[in-house]
Amino acid sequence: MLSAFKTWLTDTDRNYLIFLLASVFLGIGQSVDGATLTNYLKENFQMLILQRSALEFPRELPGLLVAVIIASLYSLGDMRIAVIANILAAMGMFALGIIPPEYSLVVITIFIYSMGQHIYMPLSNSIGMSFASSGQLGRKLGQVSAANTAALVISGIILWALFNFLHISYTTSFSIGAVSFLIAAMLLSMIKPAKTVKKQIRYIFRKEYRLYYWLCVLFGARKQIFITFGPWVLVDIFKEPVTTMALLFFIVSVIGIFTKPFIGHLIDKVGEKFVLSSEAIAFFFVCLGYAFAEDMFSHTFALLLVNTCYVLDQALSSVSMARATYLKKIALADEDVSPTLSLGTSIDHVVTMFLPIIGGLVWYNNGSHGYKYVFLGGAVIAVINLLSARFINTTLKT
Repeated sequence: MLSAFKTWLTDTDRNYLIFLLASVFLGIGQSVDGATLTNYLKENFQMLILQRSALEFPRELPGLLVAVIIASLYSLGDMRIAVIANILAAMGMFALGIIPPEYSLVVITIFIYSMGQHIYMPLSNSIGMSFASSGQLGRKLGQVSAANTAALVISGIILWALFNFLHISYTTSFSIGAVSFLIAAMLLSMIKPAKTVKKQIRYIFRKEYRLYYWLCVLFGARKQIFITFGPWVLVDIFKEPVTTMALLFFIVSVIGIFTKPFIGHLIDKVGEKFVLSSEAIAFFFVCLGYAFAEDMFSHTFALLLVNTCYVLDQALSSVSMARATYLKKIALADEDVSPTLSLGTSIDHVVTMFLPIIGGLVWYNNGSHGYKYVFLGGAVIAVINLLSARFINTTLKT
């Protein structure tokens, strides 16, 4: 096995190896966010659900602006923009750990951190697919995602140990994440971008991609249900500490090592329609689990079920790569892919900016059980997503 690994290293493109390594350090930074941010906001800022849901507006605003930002930096190329994105993420995450408990300050730092994250999101898929040959899009994205997840596994268990045994502060954990984003930026700066012919087209909006745009809208709604409300139920309703959230993040990461390459394999073998439809069905039952666990079962079993739903939803998040490969397959021109992925990110954030506020109001106005209505709404979104995915057709340019 060691010799096979050495052969793979020798035969693999240097730039691709650097990109994989950068994905590892990105995973470390993302693990700090995923494992600690919810508890940090609850414990240090004593936020209520309305404050937490309102925070998603500045957190998701960069996603709406990302197409404009990437277009304005178009002349720099994907790789240099990716470097800038990770420097911004590092600055924002470091600031999160040192600011005093003022809501206005957390809004600013979340915005800076999120700006870096959202600029990098569409570029990651675009850069990853640039290393893939025909018929290998899902496999390549699966490999990149697996490298990222391997880092999530290691850093997740280390974070759990640091919080559980050394009782580190949130400042320390955010500093670790910031350094990781900086290292990722340095690695990306070492990649020699492929020579490309510069185009004048900076914004892409074509009627042929209308189903992709609609899937982005639905993904934004589906994603936000669990970015905002999924972890908040665990921390606010079930009182889970940061050590438990870090442990859950570790479990999600371990599962992701296997599920992400498998999902990439499924995309190549059975197609985007099957993968996205299956994800919608699973998401439907996850929402029902969140909504009815507390009413139907004992506290212990309800907690176990909700934790399982959280893990399952997080494991399914990598299905989003199927939207990217779907676009790649129906793209009328290769140069459409990167700007359209960026536009897709902006489109889904039109939803993610406002849905949390609506969900927060629904939760707040219905008391301690208001979150159930939020997840019933998520189940409705899952049904719409399933019906929409049935229209996917990659055999013809739509």
